[in-house]
Amino acid sequence: MPEGKAAFREVLPKQGQLSVEDTAGMVLCKPKVLPLKSVSLEKLEKLQRAALEAARPEGAAPQPQP
Repeated sequence: MPEGKAAFREVLPKQGQLSVEDTAGMVLCKPKVLPLKSVSLEKLEKLQRAALEAARPEGAAPQPQP
């Protein structure tokens, strides 16, 4: 069969109405972006950093943050 031609020949009725049934299909939506860290985890880390800084002696040099 030559390329570009349909496998079936289209037949249109000469009399009456032409009806087309549209079937419902799945529609994909964009994926939701989830945060890597939750808000509560970030708050806990912030509180932990503040507690470590408060417990550190006055003369100690600050440690680098990763």
